[in-house]
Amino acid sequence: MKVISTKEAIDFLKNGKTIIFPTETSYGLGCDATNQEAVDKIFKIKGRRGDKPLLVVVPTVEMTRECLEWTPLLEMLVKKYWPGALTIVSKLKVKSEKLKVGELVNGVVGQDGTVAVRVTNAKVPRYLSQELGNPVVATSANLADLGDIYDSEELIKMYEGREFQPDGIVDAGVLPKNLPTTIVSVVDDKIEILRQGEIKINFEF
Repeated sequence: MKVISTKEAIDFLKNGKTIIFPTETSYGLGCDATNQEAVDKIFKIKGRRGDKPLLVVVPTVEMTRECLEWTPLLEMLVKKYWPGALTIVSKLKVKSEKLKVGELVNGVVGQDGTVAVRVTNAKVPRYLSQELGNPVVATSANLADLGDIYDSEELIKMYEGREFQPDGIVDAGVLPKNLPTTIVSVVDDKIEILRQGEIKINFEF
C-alpha cells in the first residue's frame, strides 16, 4: 500500500485502484463506484459478504438527483441535512442517456434496487468525487467485523502481508473520533432509521 497525495488519488481511482482516505468520521476505503472490478476488490479487501452493498459519497446534491428517484420526502431531508453526516438509502433512478453515475455497479446497488448515498462535507472525499466525476465508494477502511479506525499507522499495519489490500492511502494521521454517520432508508416515501449516528433526524420537517 502506497502513501499518496489527494491528486495522485484521482489517478488511482481513474485506473481502477482502491484507496484509503479520511472522511468526516473515520478512515474510508473506496474506489470508482462505476468500476465493477474495483468494487469487487473492495469486498475481497474487507472480507465482506457481497450481499451487503457499499455506500457511496458524492460532492453535490445535483449528482445525487442523477442517481436516485426523487420524492418530496427525499427533498425535505436533503434540504435539512445535506451536505453532512447523513447517508440515505433509496431507489436507484432509471438510467438516463447522459448519465455515467447511472452506471453504478453490483455491490453498490443492492438486490432491491437501492443505493446508499451521502453528499459529503468532508474535504478529501468531496474532492475525489468531484474530480472523478462519479460517486466514490466510501465504506469503512477496517476489515469486516472490526471497528472503525482513526489512525493511519494502524491501518497500514493491519493490511501488511495480506493477500488483498488497498493500493494507496491518503495519510491524514490520527483523525478525531467523531460519531458514525446516521443512515436512513427512504423508500416508497417512508423513512426508517437504519443506524443512529451523529445526526438526529427531526421528523417535523
